[in-house]
Amino acid sequence: MKQIDYKNHLNILRHELQVALGCTEPIAIAYAGAKAREVLGKMPESCHIRCSGNIVKNVKGVTVPNSGGLRGMEVAAVLGIVGGDPNRELAVLEGVTDEDRALTRKLLSEKYCTCELVKGVENLYITAEVKAGGDSVSVEIQEQHNNITKIVKNGEVLFEKNESRETGVEQEGDPEKIDIRSIIEFADCVEMKDVEPILEPQIRYNKAISEEGLHGEWGVQAGKSLLARAKEPDIHIKARAAASAGSDARMAGCPLPVVINCGSGNQGITVTMPIVAYAEEYGADAELTYRALALANLLAVHQKKYIGRLSAYCGVVSAAAASACGVAYMLLRGRGADTEEVYGAVCRTVTNGICTIGGMVCDGAKSSCATKISVAVENALMAMDLAMEGHVFQPGEGLTMDGAEETIQAVGRMGREGMRETDIEILNIMLGH
Repeated sequence: MKQIDYKNHLNILRHELQVALGCTEPIAIAYAGAKAREVLGKMPESCHIRCSGNIVKNVKGVTVPNSGGLRGMEVAAVLGIVGGDPNRELAVLEGVTDEDRALTRKLLSEKYCTCELVKGVENLYITAEVKAGGDSVSVEIQEQHNNITKIVKNGEVLFEKNESRETGVEQEGDPEKIDIRSIIEFADCVEMKDVEPILEPQIRYNKAISEEGLHGEWGVQAGKSLLARAKEPDIHIKARAAASAGSDARMAGCPLPVVINCGSGNQGITVTMPIVAYAEEYGADAELTYRALALANLLAVHQKKYIGRLSAYCGVVSAAAASACGVAYMLLRGRGADTEEVYGAVCRTVTNGICTIGGMVCDGAKSSCATKISVAVENALMAMDLAMEGHVFQPGEGLTMDGAEETIQAVGRMGREGMRETDIEILNIMLGH
């Protein structure tokens, strides 16, 4: 692999696989609030939050971590202002104390914070405006959950992100320059010293929250219930349970961090845990597991570049398909399969997976995300089992195109463009309009 391509794939992994505490949408609001207070230099007397519809949708039903079981945009914003550390970015609420929670409840009762839905902006858009005395600060976040694009204090622009596309690509990697073949090539040749510092925390953090979900009483206990009902759980059940249990805990406000993918902790957990479960079941070594994870994470990013970061398309479908492709890679490379056999199996797996339940709707972050993950993982593993036997949906059957790349693009277009009105209607229903 050319060095420039190797570096691009590695930069994508470094950029996408970040540590986050709690659902990333309320965390992004908390981050904006914490940053606004820091720039203001004193405790604000009031705050006003402006958000895009997709942010509203994903904050409405999820528990804010370290909040004591509270939900909502106001909670995220006030907790971020009161006890957040903006230097921790997506782990902004990690150091919240009992005193911070008590003050947050008091301020919420006093209508300290107001929120507003903003139309005609990016799907991921947040502005936190705080005031104290005659001073005011506004912090804007767009496109990515920790991407501050503008800071204004007392009408003066202190910071505005104007970096060129080239600069951003150099630092973050360019998903436009990856495809299935290059992802497999990277997974084959990546040096462990480059990828282990990125992927070891993903396994460690995401496995820890999965274990918490399996042993604690979080959410609807989807993962725990799967194992309880199965007298002798097979690997499909184990993989589904491991992935959905992590979401059980996370959506219920468990204060354990996760490593995200494509801006989503649920997608990060869904990419990770089936591969971890299969690695444990079949005794795969650390190196092969890392290579499978590298493939799965990049394939998830590859799909989402067509779908969009936030949409009406439930991202765990693409994440689960990517994870199943990682499992296929691990099983095939483990028995010495050549590159063309691996490529064929990956293409068939992703095609079968996204052409079965691609388009499952996202109606916000909440406890049912865990059951959606369970369904998505089962679907993806069935898609993989069929693929390993040489079976794949044929071109012309629904959204199945002439090849896997074209199919990914077609399903992505359906999610991004075709489901745009669905996204609006879901939000209207959730807001009672």
